[in-house]
Amino acid sequence: MPANSDFSNYHLDEDRPSDAATPVVSAFYDRFPYPGDPLQDGPPPGHNWRWCYQSVLSAVHGCLPATDHQVLRILDAGCGTGVSTDYLCHLNPGAEVLAVDISPGALEVARERLQRSGGEHQVKALRQEQRSLLDLQNEGPFDYINSVGVLHHLNDPISGLKALAKCLAPDGLLHLFLYADAGRWEIHRTQRALNLLAQGDKHDRLKLGRDLFQTLPESNRLRQSHEKRWSLDTAADANFADMYLHPQETSYELSSLMSLIKQAGLHFAGFSNPDNWSPKRLLKGDLLKLALELPAMQQWQLVEQLDPDISHFEFFLSHRPIQQKIWDQDAELIQAKGLRQRCLWGWPSANLLGPDFEPLALSEKGLELMSAIEKAPDIPIGGLGFGDQAAGLARELVELRVLLLRCEGGLMP
Repeated sequence: MPANSDFSNYHLDEDRPSDAATPVVSAFYDRFPYPGDPLQDGPPPGHNWRWCYQSVLSAVHGCLPATDHQVLRILDAGCGTGVSTDYLCHLNPGAEVLAVDISPGALEVARERLQRSGGEHQVKALRQEQRSLLDLQNEGPFDYINSVGVLHHLNDPISGLKALAKCLAPDGLLHLFLYADAGRWEIHRTQRALNLLAQGDKHDRLKLGRDLFQTLPESNRLRQSHEKRWSLDTAADANFADMYLHPQETSYELSSLMSLIKQAGLHFAGFSNPDNWSPKRLLKGDLLKLALELPAMQQWQLVEQLDPDISHFEFFLSHRPIQQKIWDQDAELIQAKGLRQRCLWGWPSANLLGPDFEPLALSEKGLELMSAIEKAPDIPIGGLGFGDQAAGLARELVELRVLLLRCEGGLMP
């Protein structure tokens, strides 16, 4: 969409940046450092398993390698005010982390955030630098790259994805978040309406946007959508501006998203919110049976058509196709070694909040096995004294995502 006039007078100089939108987007985020999460002393609240490398490996591959990386290398590409970097540091202790962003204003906030939270002391090394993700030719390879809400703000997203692919280790994983077109119907119309109302540089677009939702009739679809879905998320001015005033963005349908991935020479490795893409969320009975007979891609396309409120895609990519490990053989399962999921709230207890903050209830025996695994992670599950119950209990814990399993033969390609 066209640049908002607040920043349209920002002219490119002879040292043209890697992406034509870089100066205008950088100026936007200098004014509205995003995300607008408050700074705090101490670790960030809760957890986000998508920023925990162990949890991501288990979700994508179905298991962990037999041994951990000597030093895990992480890139936070487009770190903004450092919320993601903070979690990446706290959830991956001992890693080397590079966090880059084009906005010096956002990076100033990010540096203070990591200093106050103690995140910089959780890792072996942390660099926070004003750089474009398009200009990282001398960096990498990275085992894990996180780039949330960034590529869709480039003038040429495919160049950005190819640049990240070059930084990714051969067996590395890339986590992306991109806008979905259908679920942003109301947002796009609000953006265009504000562009029409605020022609020229004399208007305060933020005030216009806030006033617009107070002025529209209560029955208006744009106002209803904002109040129902986005009012809490956009309470901070920076978050409101990012949603409704951004000067450059692209959104995708599932088909165009898969085309983007293919153009970059990468492979889709799964959604990081897979339940959102299951027909079980929307259908039942004979219709669900028909849906589940479809190939995975067609199931996702069906969900896309049935749920127009999906506003984003979040997913993992890899250099090579990945065949997820399925633990359907008891004999193999009890020979595996286990590791407790790091992203749990309330451990040790039978009543927990899981990786997505969903309530979990472990059985008494399940809790006993998980406790035994945590005390003796180098002993195979079958050797912990649970006899014939070991495989069933372990599978229960795996399905709840409390237990992560190690593959002695390495990760499957």
